[in-house]
Amino acid sequence: MANAKVIQAKQEAVEVVAAKLRESVTTVVADYRGLNVAQVTELRKQLREAGIEFQVLKNTLLRRATASAELTELDAVLTGPTAIAFGKDDAVSAAKILNDFAKKNNALELKGAVVEGRVIGVEEIKALAELPSREGLLSMLLSVLQAPMRNFALAVKAVAEKEEQSA
Repeated sequence: MANAKVIQAKQEAVEVVAAKLRESVTTVVADYRGLNVAQVTELRKQLREAGIEFQVLKNTLLRRATASAELTELDAVLTGPTAIAFGKDDAVSAAKILNDFAKKNNALELKGAVVEGRVIGVEEIKALAELPSREGLLSMLLSVLQAPMRNFALAVKAVAEKEEQSA
């Protein structure tokens, strides 16, 4: 009877992780071996502030969850101690925080990620981390959209000033 309860609990845990894999915009897998408690606490704090869930999970549980979520390409990086960050809001923040933390703490090693259902490698994670945040991209877009109107307004103002001077 106890075994049935344990198996049921493990199956539920697999389904919860599989659901997180499906729902997350970005999921980053990292090796946290060598980080001390203070460093892990700081990393968790930074991720929590950005709305990113960070968990340490067993690789066997993760492999079953990736099979359930049809992301078995991720299984290649599920070796050694594995921590996983689930980012639900935007594609950049989880990669950015973990990449910046890895630069400061050599013990944290990025392994791979899933971005919008596509498995990517370490180099692609680093490239993604270099992108501006969602707010930064939106402000850039707004600036580009405003530029023609601003230039037109300046041209009209210059013409009006020129006509005033000649009158």
